[in-house]
Amino acid sequence: MNFLQELKKDIRFIEGLKACINCGVCTAICPAAAFNNYDPRQIADTIQRGNEAEIEQLLKSDTIWYCGECLSCKTRCPRGNTPGYIIQALRALSIETGFFIESEQGRKQLAIKRTVGEHILKYGYCVYIDEVDTNMYPEQGPVWDWLKQNRQQVLERLGTSYQKDESGTLRQIPEQSLNDLRRIFDETGATERFEKLEKHSALKANEMDMNKEAYFNYLYNGEQK
Repeated sequence: MNFLQELKKDIRFIEGLKACINCGVCTAICPAAAFNNYDPRQIADTIQRGNEAEIEQLLKSDTIWYCGECLSCKTRCPRGNTPGYIIQALRALSIETGFFIESEQGRKQLAIKRTVGEHILKYGYCVYIDEVDTNMYPEQGPVWDWLKQNRQQVLERLGTSYQKDESGTLRQIPEQSLNDLRRIFDETGATERFEKLEKHSALKANEMDMNKEAYFNYLYNGEQK
């Protein structure tokens, strides 16, 4: 596979890389660069060189998963580049090739898929109160356990539409709308991408002599060095 040619098929890459002059303005404005070993200027420069070995290294690295996709870089580049778009294309190709399992940050995509991703398809919400418990989210604390136990009364007092067939916060999303959402995932390739995340993660779990559940917990709770 020619990685650069594959990237050039992605509209985000086409829109994201025009002519990087390596000025570093994107890195200066980037919030992720302030906290991680991450430099969007180097990403754009590496891709612009077109070296296949370097691109493969990026696809297998933690680096492409540090970006928060805030697109601050888009607002400041004097040449109209958007390193955040380049990152999106690299992430998509990393999943397509299965290279994401070669990095710690890449492997965590399975945990995101099984929480945020599946909640969207099941409830229509990225985060849904019924799925947030202190077994998986201990930082919520004992107050959250009380809230969950009394959520009908509490959410009613807060004026939400929890599980109701009406407009408002936490309303019950109609099944037709959820089916439409699933079809959007099918048509855009998101469903296939979810399947590839599961497929390659299963191979990694097998390599590590773990079942699927153990592997998920290993990723979710943080890999032990």
